[in-house]
Amino acid sequence: MLSYRILSAAILIPLVALSVYLGGVWFLTFILVVLGIATWEYVSLVRKGGCRSSYTFALALVWLIILDAYRPEWGLLRPAIALVLASSLIWQLFQKDSRTPTEDWGLSIAGGLYLGWFSGHFISVRALDNGLAWMTFSLLVIWITDSGAYFVGTAWGRHKMWPRWSPKKSWEGFLGGLVAGVASAVLLAWLLGLGIGHGLVLGVLIPTLTPFGDLAISMIKRQVGAKDSGHIIPGHGGFLDRIDSLLFAAVIVYYYVIWIVNV
Repeated sequence: MLSYRILSAAILIPLVALSVYLGGVWFLTFILVVLGIATWEYVSLVRKGGCRSSYTFALALVWLIILDAYRPEWGLLRPAIALVLASSLIWQLFQKDSRTPTEDWGLSIAGGLYLGWFSGHFISVRALDNGLAWMTFSLLVIWITDSGAYFVGTAWGRHKMWPRWSPKKSWEGFLGGLVAGVASAVLLAWLLGLGIGHGLVLGVLIPTLTPFGDLAISMIKRQVGAKDSGHIIPGHGGFLDRIDSLLFAAVIVYYYVIWIVNV
């Protein structure tokens, strides 16, 4: 399993790094593709639970929100949400074979809003002044945090952190991730010229709060009896499994920068 994880990472990390470095439409395209797959995985999970949520409307909402983050001057957000809400409701009225029309509609919209709104912050972080450095910082810190939690939890994890939603998560793993996150954030902030103090604060915030993103997706998976969101990445599961913590990290970093760093 570890060999698959390493091989997958060796293939994906250069693609991520290249898209982040190039920025602009290249990064936008990469995010749209990844979220297109992640949205399909989300809808597939929901359907395993018996609801017939719409991939089309969920994806439309995700992509329109991301495009609004890329070009806020276009003013897409309000008409996009209105259009998707109205059209999805009308469409649902004609689904005579659905036994759970309200749930089908609600889960389509909820998934689209969650994935679209949070993932739009990837675009917003990259668009910041010094956005390349902040995006690099965000990705590396969360990857190192996850790796620290994984290896420490695998080796020494004994005390379950949240067994209801994630039976394998342990407090030992959480502490391993926290130490790895703080150390990497301080080092990266120094190397990238972002400020050691900011690195220390984010080094605590990211490992402390991003596990909730992981647990949120785990909650969905456990409810429908799925181990992973998909199987597209050997050793890692699906794209949704890989971005669940990153979604929270992007939000944390973006608002920290605009509210604290840029004040």
